[in-house]
Amino acid sequence: MKSQLDRLREIPAVDTILNAPDLAPLLKARPRWLVVDAVHAVLASLRQEIQAGQDLAAGEMALAKLIPRVEQAAEEMGRTHLRPVVNATGVVIHTNLGRAVLPEEVLHQVVRVASHYSNLEYDLSRGARGTRYAHVEDILCRLCGSEAALVVNNNAGAVLLGLNTLAEGRKVIVSRGQLVEIGGSFRIPDVMKKSGCHLVEVGTTNKTHPKDYRNAIGEQTAALLKVHMSNFEMSGFTREVSRREMVAIAREAGLPLMEDLGSGNLVDLSAFGLPSEPTVQESVRDGVDLVTFSGDKLLGGPQAGILVGKKTILDRVKKNPMTRALRVDKMTLAALEVIARIYLDPPAAQRQIPALRMLSTPLSELTARAQSLARCIRSLSDDTWVVDVMEDLSQVGGGALPETPLPTCVVSLSTSGMSVNRLEQAFRAADPPVIGRIRHDRFLLDVRTIQDQELETVARVAGKVAALSR
Repeated sequence: MKSQLDRLREIPAVDTILNAPDLAPLLKARPRWLVVDAVHAVLASLRQEIQAGQDLAAGEMALAKLIPRVEQAAEEMGRTHLRPVVNATGVVIHTNLGRAVLPEEVLHQVVRVASHYSNLEYDLSRGARGTRYAHVEDILCRLCGSEAALVVNNNAGAVLLGLNTLAEGRKVIVSRGQLVEIGGSFRIPDVMKKSGCHLVEVGTTNKTHPKDYRNAIGEQTAALLKVHMSNFEMSGFTREVSRREMVAIAREAGLPLMEDLGSGNLVDLSAFGLPSEPTVQESVRDGVDLVTFSGDKLLGGPQAGILVGKKTILDRVKKNPMTRALRVDKMTLAALEVIARIYLDPPAAQRQIPALRMLSTPLSELTARAQSLARCIRSLSDDTWVVDVMEDLSQVGGGALPETPLPTCVVSLSTSGMSVNRLEQAFRAADPPVIGRIRHDRFLLDVRTIQDQELETVARVAGKVAALSR
């Protein structure tokens, strides 16, 4: 029996593999550096297998066996790290999966702008330097009913910039019940601290009254802040001061009121059978001086932080040196302008913006899609799967309507040849990856978030996974 050292000596040299005639097609199709890296990776894997005491099959180190492994490694290493996945989780605004899917019209405009020089900071009418924010400000003001608007890189940046402009070195009053933690463990108190203002908490966790704000206002108070509790809800013995009450308190004290709407919303979600979510237009109409919200959540656009409100305040924000550090690029502006234009026609927005379309898809349509997907999976997978169509619940996601389940229809998969956890891993390792969810020891594919053009892809992946489980 060969010793471990003898087996390690049998591993071919890198040049031996690179000079093998059977590897020539791969070297022609792929960059040489990639193939070299793939060879090194395969040989390193062989060493690890031998050192771990694994019993390698006869001929495992022959070129005929190694070259297919190199080809597979090169294919995997040649893929970009950031790539498309199929969202079969049923979470419409899925932060981990890139949040909102952009409409086709947006993609066309982004490609047009990004593949050419553009008038990003050039005023075509005057033939002189312009401002990048002019491309979206007018249309955002029209949509929101505001006097002015500004776009930065995300909503946390918008909140940071607004607070820094209004209250650096001074105090901002917030209800204790609104000191929320958002995604990635970012907390409102931490953002406030970094903005340079001093937090003044009022009320209790579950109850805050108008008098709490009035009693806390002093000479060092610079602003009042209202934070929409978008990622959780409190119920029972609770009391929050309404927006209109806060506007009145701010007016009495001669202070600006800033509201962080978090996810942000421009449409009445009750039209989709969902609970009412505060809209940006309502906040502006009620008299809030500065409103911030996200561009890539319920709005269904690119990642952005949007500030709208009074012109006197936005003029100050625009002059803040921090604005440049948080500014957006031409692709974000191109995408956001198209999204805003779509919103000018609300029925078109529901059809064309994927996030709104997914939220408003009726259960009957979801059921028909799930049945179609199930038939396709059965046709490609023989009798490997136990395939069922069943009703379940989706989620809005993106920190919006956390307690609002969306009735949906799912395709449920199970097989005796593979555990449900292994099944989930196999779908996730596919090309493209299909991300589903596990419930009651079944792997579920929620058709609410699977786009029409992806249904055939999901069925094809299911067929390949079925072959692995036989």
